[in-house]
Amino acid sequence: MTRGGRRAHADEPERRCIVTGESQPRGGLVRFVVGPGATVVPDIDGKLPGRGIWVSAGRENIEQAAKKRLFARAAKAPVTAPEGLADLVHDLLSRRVIELIALARKAGQAVAGYEKVRDWLQTGEAAVLIQAADGSERGKTKLRPPEGAQSHVTCLTAGEIGLAFGREHVIHAALAAGGLSARVVEEAAKLARMRGQNGGVTAGED
Repeated sequence: MTRGGRRAHADEPERRCIVTGESQPRGGLVRFVVGPGATVVPDIDGKLPGRGIWVSAGRENIEQAAKKRLFARAAKAPVTAPEGLADLVHDLLSRRVIELIALARKAGQAVAGYEKVRDWLQTGEAAVLIQAADGSERGKTKLRPPEGAQSHVTCLTAGEIGLAFGREHVIHAALAAGGLSARVVEEAAKLARMRGQNGGVTAGED
């Protein structure tokens, strides 16, 4: 299991964090590149051109990389990190998670609402249970996450989950198995760490 909340595969390439010095699969790291004006740019999708600079997901790591000029050391060039870089990464990650859930909804791989989520859990169609961090604890305990690693996402607010479903707020949602659910879990794990919520993505009960 990676520190970012994703199961590692033996053939998955690893990258080294410039802050901790640890190597791990890319799923637990945030990629940065040097953009126009020699400014560090977060590459949340991992598609921007240029040599990647990797930092373990977590606000403190990104802040330390900027403060100690570790980006410049890694790039071997006088690059600068913009003010509020950790906040920018947080906002981009939250937007990315919402967009991925919305894509799953459009593909018929996600449902929202207590009744629909309960039905998916009972029939085994749900691979991931998403519940709002600000939802009623009593209400959330009525639904049991699917078995397996990283099957319970709790780092999003009701308003954020609602955005993915075109509603004002959503407390309960579920994702079917597939590539989109894996990507949601991976990005949500990073977001949880940015928010200091190491328990924001957890395993279901066996």
